Amino acid sequence: MATETLSVDFCTLTLFLLIKSNLLYCQQFAISFQGPSDCGTEQYFDISSLSCLKCGSSQKKSADGLSCECQPGFRILSAAAASITCQQCPPDRPAVTEDGYWCIQCPGSLTETGRCQCPSGAILVERDVQGNLLEEAVCEVCSGAAPTFSAPDRRGNRCERCQATFINTTSSCTCGSPNILAGGLCFPAAPPNNLPATVNTHVNFAQLALPVQSAWFSKNLYSSAAACLVFSNRTACQALGNMCVMNMHSFSSASMDACGLFNTVFRSTAALGSTQDISYWRANLPWLYYGDQPGLANRVLQTDPLPTGFSFKGNNRNTDIKLLAAVYNARGDFLSWEQVGGANLQLCPDSARRQRAAYTFGTAFQESCVLSVAELLRVYPEPVFYDVFVDVSNGGSQRLIPLPTRNLNQQFNGLFTNQGNMNDWYLSRRLLLVDTLSGRENSLSSLPKVLRIASSINIKFQLVPETQRGQVFPPLLSVAYSDILITDSNTQTVSVSFAVNYEMDQNEARIKTDVALGVLGGVAVLYSLLKTASWKRRMGSPLIDMETVMKFLLFYAGDLANVFFIITWGTGLYWLIFYKAQQFVSVLLPLPAQEERFVTYIGCAFALKTVQFLHKLVLQLSVDVFLIDWERPRGKANRTVQGCAEGKREPSPVSIWRTYFVANEWNEIQTIRKINPTFQIMAVLFLLEVVGFSSLTLREPWAVLERPPQAFSPPSSLTLRYGLAASLWLCLGLLQMVFFTVFHERFVEDKIRQFVDLCSISNVSVLLLSHRCFGYYIHGRSVHGHADTNMEEMNSNLKREAEALCGQRGLLPNTDTQTFQISITNRLRQQYDRIREPLSRRNGPSRLVDASLNNPFDQSTKAYHTMNRFLGSIIDHAHRDMDYVVKDKLLLEKVIGMEFMEPIDKSIFYNDESHSFSDMLFYGNEATLLIFDTLFFCVVDLGAQSFTLAAVLTYLQQMIICLIRNAFGRRNLANKTLVDQRFLI
Repeated sequence: MATETLSVDFCTLTLFLLIKSNLLYCQQFAISFQGPSDCGTEQYFDISSLSCLKCGSSQKKSADGLSCECQPGFRILSAAAASITCQQCPPDRPAVTEDGYWCIQCPGSLTETGRCQCPSGAILVERDVQGNLLEEAVCEVCSGAAPTFSAPDRRGNRCERCQATFINTTSSCTCGSPNILAGGLCFPAAPPNNLPATVNTHVNFAQLALPVQSAWFSKNLYSSAAACLVFSNRTACQALGNMCVMNMHSFSSASMDACGLFNTVFRSTAALGSTQDISYWRANLPWLYYGDQPGLANRVLQTDPLPTGFSFKGNNRNTDIKLLAAVYNARGDFLSWEQVGGANLQLCPDSARRQRAAYTFGTAFQESCVLSVAELLRVYPEPVFYDVFVDVSNGGSQRLIPLPTRNLNQQFNGLFTNQGNMNDWYLSRRLLLVDTLSGRENSLSSLPKVLRIASSINIKFQLVPETQRGQVFPPLLSVAYSDILITDSNTQTVSVSFAVNYEMDQNEARIKTDVALGVLGGVAVLYSLLKTASWKRRMGSPLIDMETVMKFLLFYAGDLANVFFIITWGTGLYWLIFYKAQQFVSVLLPLPAQEERFVTYIGCAFALKTVQFLHKLVLQLSVDVFLIDWERPRGKANRTVQGCAEGKREPSPVSIWRTYFVANEWNEIQTIRKINPTFQIMAVLFLLEVVGFSSLTLREPWAVLERPPQAFSPPSSLTLRYGLAASLWLCLGLLQMVFFTVFHERFVEDKIRQFVDLCSISNVSVLLLSHRCFGYYIHGRSVHGHADTNMEEMNSNLKREAEALCGQRGLLPNTDTQTFQISITNRLRQQYDRIREPLSRRNGPSRLVDASLNNPFDQSTKAYHTMNRFLGSIIDHAHRDMDYVVKDKLLLEKVIGMEFMEPIDKSIFYNDESHSFSDMLFYGNEATLLIFDTLFFCVVDLGAQSFTLAAVLTYLQQMIICLIRNAFGRRNLANKTLVDQRFLI
């Protein structure tokens, strides 16, 4: 039993190893690539093995190269499923029948393929009426005389009535000299009715500057024109019109080309009248032109609107664009009526749902792709022609309005008429998509030398001015063609595009914008002049110099930036609301080309706002700051002097840590804001990308936030993107400011007022000079006299202050006002600068530094104590010649930001309950920062078309600005307050 188990296991292991070995050593199979063109004359391409195989004896390759056939003089003896056997015909019956299976004797000569050949006008008969094979084939002559008028058909095996032009011209079925045989038609020797004897059969490919002798034109142009003119042959007339379309509707008075012949026929058939009551549409002819001269475009496109209106909402919603096309082939045959809405006018492959979106009114459709020339040659062996109409049926009979076509390649007397002003346009009808026929030079079976394709198709709807019912003028179909010189069709490609746009007259909106810009710009000039005058007064300089002019320009840059921002934001918000909320169509979005001025205004707003922001940043980084320490020594301490036996009593030193603490707090609040930048960016990005508000920026009238992934997404409107992004940013910013002011500052934390309280507790006042003679003062003198104390005394002092057992904190007795705007005299400023002068020399060139002062620290300490005593004495009214008064600002002074009284003899301290010293911080410039961030976010988005990238870059910009403000602000604070920068944490 154990032996059997061991044997089974051994076999199993052996089998496993064999299988594993086969798996490890399996080969990678490969075959040689071969195609039908790689096979020789005696080989055919086997579609099963995908290789070339040799034909049998007495056989050759068939015309398609996929099978074998017998050589001339050999008949098919047997035909198996995949092969044939050939047998040579005997000498007495050398010819092979038409079906290839029998040999027969001929009445005349043989063809190259070994078949019997009959003379012209006769047909070959090989079998009798019952189908029995004759011993000798018979050539039966067709009766071409009256009344039969018969001739061999194209295959030459039956007689049929000959073409009518033969009968009308010669009363027979032959077109002998001197008559003209052209295109299978017979014409009299004399050119019929104004037709020239010779015509220009060249097709001009203007982009390549290459005229091509077209085989199709050579064969059919003259005959089509003659048959249309002489015999009113409708198919020939359509074929003539198609050749004019293939020639880009271009004609010249000096050349009788396809369009020249068409116009000749059009003029010569005036007696036939028009059709469909349209004067441009001659009876029997296709409608190709609007008039016989350029210049009618304005009357055609902007005179009569379509009888139906469009609406986006409500019970009468109508957003379907119904286009019908009459389709013809190159020979002039009518193929069918087609509903435009699929791949008939759109060359780019796409889903049917996405392609149908092009014909929904209000949806700006645009698609582009790159197509292979080889694929175009395969799919479009011949061109197809379209006469496009707008279906305006409304319950009753079906009514069609023709769609005017603007061919950008059209030439009139050698000039491109449709690429300039509308008054010069020459509108036309009928278009083609791909022309692989007219460029065939040698024969119709050869590859074309040049391929012509509609590389750009644009359907544009224009809204009727001041309409309230959604009326539009007839849409204009603009088409541009590209000429491709074929060198290697397998590697050549061509770019094509299809677009549907909607336009309204923007002149009125542009005029209103310019008026608003002019009025508000004038107001900005006046306001900037007022700011400049206020700046001059605060600087204490009456002269108008270059610095004054530069200041005016800087102020004007900020005010003009606000003007541009208000106008652009209002414009974007207007389009966002009225375009998305309208029921009947009354407004349409500006086209991308019409948005260039709008984008320029946004760029101007951002550039000017950047100048204003940098100006304010420089002012904040150069403000004069000094911390006045009111603390005085409480007593004297024993101090042993070296070399003396007795101790000397000197005043106790005042601690500097309170000043350092206040300086650090000021350093920390330099970049606080009323809004949280990180929350702002995340909230805006959440609303735009997660909630889906970004869908509101698409060039479509529906305000939907969620879109199916397979649905077509039209391109975004720059106007809507800016209006939406700016509105969201401003709204969230204002909400944060309201929340911060109403709730956070009252119930959580108010850093500005806390800083004022800290100054009072620390017994330190703060002097800020934003201008030479203007600034801010925070009165921090302690009501308790001392702040350098222990915890127990500090708590006791705070308790006494809470119970009103001590004086109030205000500068004036019995007042609580601690913050002031100050206008100081020139005398006071000069003394301030005089005290700081040694420090200025120390920071200046080495030749100005006093060599006797070798220790910079001692110099800073001395200057600090001198400035502290001086400013303290000023606050205590110790200098009669540099005294000050305290008063309230007038309401008008607060509104315009300018002081009417100039401090000549005494400085003026204005009560400031609004803590406007925050203007020296980010906190007091929130409006400027908010608008700057808004414009930065919007400009990045307009350039990159990405809200996410705009959010990331805005966040980085805010972090960089904060780092710069903190770094340079700390340095300025250390230099101006004489506090060692090492203690600013």
